Amino acid sequence: MLEQYLPFVGLIVFGNIENLVLSSQGVVAGVNPLKLGIASICVVIFWLMLGTFATQMFIQYASFIEFIGGLAIFVLGLQAMVQSVRGV
Repeated sequence: MLEQYLPFVGLIVFGNIENLVLSSQGVVAGVNPLKLGIASICVVIFWLMLGTFATQMFIQYASFIEFIGGLAIFVLGLQAMVQSVRGV
């Protein structure tokens, strides 16, 4: 059963790291940590449900989805680093 999710393991790992980076940026910016945590959990649950139900339909596009997701994670990480360097 878990074999169907193997093409997306990279997105799962790096997506979670990116979520931590974005959350830490929110805390540094002065956002209420409780509200940020609740919002983050809601988004993670939404993506988990979407990924679970949509995997069967879109497994043939796994390589494209992984590329686009990886590119988005890279761009968001780069943006976070640029903002943190400017703020230092």
